[in-house]
Amino acid sequence: MPDISVVMITKNAERKLEQCLASLSSFSEVIIYDNGSTDSTLEIAARFANVKVFEGEFFGFGETKKHASALASHDWIFSLDADEVVSAELAKELQHINLDKQTCYQVRRDNYYRGKLIQCCGWYPEYIVRLYNRTQTNFSHAKVHEKVETKGLKVEKLGAPIEHYSFDSVADFLVKIQSYSEIYANDMQGKKHVSIVAGVGRGLFAFIKSYFFRKGIFCGFEGFVIAFFHGLGTTVKYLKLHEKNNPKP
Repeated sequence: MPDISVVMITKNAERKLEQCLASLSSFSEVIIYDNGSTDSTLEIAARFANVKVFEGEFFGFGETKKHASALASHDWIFSLDADEVVSAELAKELQHINLDKQTCYQVRRDNYYRGKLIQCCGWYPEYIVRLYNRTQTNFSHAKVHEKVETKGLKVEKLGAPIEHYSFDSVADFLVKIQSYSEIYANDMQGKKHVSIVAGVGRGLFAFIKSYFFRKGIFCGFEGFVIAFFHGLGTTVKYLKLHEKNNPKP
C-alpha cells in the first residue's frame, strides 16, 4: 500500500465500525478522531493494531475532518466514515495506484438500506472525492454536507467502490435527521430566513423529486422510506431554522 493514511471521525459508531476497520487491514495507519463516544467505539478501535485514536471536540463536519487529517503521518489522506467498508477490489486498486499530487480521486459509494443496494432516489451512482493530498487541498469549512475542495485540481474516478451502510432501520433515519438538522439550523441562524410555508414546500418537493423523478417509486418499501425521509429531513431543518430565527418572547 502506498503511504496513505485512512482518516475518520467517530461518535458512537459501534454499529459498523468493526466491519469498517477489518476492511482496512492493508493500510499501515488508520486515524480515528473521536468526539465523545459513550458506546463501545473506542473498545472496538483498540482491537486493531494499525488504528491510532485521538479524542477531541467536534467543530462541525468540515472543520473536524480537516483537524483529523492533520493528525495523520502521511500527506495522502483517504477519508472514510465509520459506516463505510472498503471493498477488497478497492483495497487492491489502491495498492497499485500511481498517485499524482495535483489529482483528487473519486470513489463510487454503493449505498445500502436494510442490507439492500439502493439504485434509486439519487443514491446510485454516487461518486465522492475521498482520496486527496493534504498539501494541496482539504475539506471545506461546511458544518454539514462538507466536501473536499477540488478547484484547480484534476479529479479522477477510481474503479472499485466503498460500501455504505448508513441506515438499517427507520430509527436510523430519525437519528440522522435530528443530528444534521440541528447542526444546520445552528449554523444558519440569522444568516438565512425561510418561512414555514417555504420550508414545508421544499420538503414536499424533495419527496416528489426523490420518489418520482429519481425513481424511488420503483424501489418498493425502501424507495418510499428514503424519499419520505428526504422530504421530512428538508422540512425539519427549515422549521428548526425558523424556530431559532424567531425565539419565543
